[in-house]
Amino acid sequence: MPRGALTLLGVPIDSVGTAGGTELGPAVLRDLLGPAGFEDAGDTSQQIRGLKRDVANGWLAFDDIVKLTTEVRTAVADLTAAGKVPVLLGGCCTLLPGALAGARDSLGDIGLAYFDGHLDLFTGITSPTGEGADMPVAAALGVAPQRLLEVLGETPIVDPGRIAMVGARDHEELDLIAPLPRGLGIARIEYRDDLRHGDLAKVGESIAAELSDGDAKFWLHLDIDILDREAFPATDYLMPDGLSMAELRALITPLASSPGLIGVDVTCFNPDKDEDRSCGTALAELLRSALAVS
Repeated sequence: MPRGALTLLGVPIDSVGTAGGTELGPAVLRDLLGPAGFEDAGDTSQQIRGLKRDVANGWLAFDDIVKLTTEVRTAVADLTAAGKVPVLLGGCCTLLPGALAGARDSLGDIGLAYFDGHLDLFTGITSPTGEGADMPVAAALGVAPQRLLEVLGETPIVDPGRIAMVGARDHEELDLIAPLPRGLGIARIEYRDDLRHGDLAKVGESIAAELSDGDAKFWLHLDIDILDREAFPATDYLMPDGLSMAELRALITPLASSPGLIGVDVTCFNPDKDEDRSCGTALAELLRSALAVS
């Protein structure tokens, strides 16, 4: 069956709770991608504002995140029900649980390919910042405040046995979330150190094969902090020892071009740190190439 129309949906948010930063990313990236090869569903409207953590659950700007999650869930459910393949232009990773819930609403069971420099398994109590972008995988697995779980529906949204996480390298995060991720049942975790040897295209191909076995479908998440800080400085959580753009392209192309792909989000591009737009242009070129947009 041919893939549905790739459809852009901007989610202009930044979980730090103020204007600017990654909130500006969707508009700039949409411009750099250009209209050819995409339909466009516009932008979500809910912003994340507030610098205080919820006294009960530790989340920053929690009320706004609940509203945002509801809006994203509805938008993605509508697009996937219409046979579209949403391409969510973030914003930050806070958008992910709502996107997964929306795709699950219309398509049933889905898998998740999670390309990120972090595991994002904090809770509001363990997170140093309280930002929603610290916690999307935990929330998708059902580890979140009750009010957020109510707007997500049944959890886990994605069976942990159908999750592949690729590229994490934040050792401080691992220390803070211990003993996670052990015991969560996540099927496959390829840390950055695991990717140093071998054919990265084959790693991508094997993940795509696992997540699309038979008629199975999956969502692709890309946080560009998976890239090395020298390769892509236009993001907020800069870390050394990340992937090069060529390595990332090799890894994600088999997934982005898979018939099992039902949606993708790209997050954490901060155009405030990209005055000459060289990072944004490289990201747009990567996406068009990987998604085989002519």
